Amino acid sequence: MGASRGLRSGTRYAFSRDFRKKGSINLSTYLQQYKVGDIVDIKVNGAVQKGMPYKVYHGKTGVIYNVAKSAVGVIIYKKVGNRYLEKRVNVRVEHISRSRSREEFLTRVKDNAQKRREAKEKGESVQLKRQPVMPRAAHEIKMAGVESLAPVAYDTQI
Repeated sequence: MGASRGLRSGTRYAFSRDFRKKGSINLSTYLQQYKVGDIVDIKVNGAVQKGMPYKVYHGKTGVIYNVAKSAVGVIIYKKVGNRYLEKRVNVRVEHISRSRSREEFLTRVKDNAQKRREAKEKGESVQLKRQPVMPRAAHEIKMAGVESLAPVAYDTQI
């Protein structure tokens, strides 16, 4: 007998709620305000079947292009063969969350601007490129007062 390949096949764990996150949905989910151009992550909430995106979009990040009363339109790039196609998906707000993917970039831009200002005041050049984390420097560990332990000889006499 062939395996069924329905709409929600293979989503047993992807759509399940997390440990201690089951039950009613937080009000903050509904009170979030989304604007066109916001970057959002699609995370399907299994408790709400309405407005659920297809399973291939679960975990994807996209940009909002349309905002409705209880749903948003999201542009996602889906890999098809050897190219990426722009897909427009309408998703209810229960299934999206604001993406944190750009936070690090924005903080880095602000830090670089601050470093540039400080360097300009001092009249020196500044290196702003990110560097990979280098290996730690070599160092010695001094062990003071360490005893070596030896096993007790096995005694067969009782």
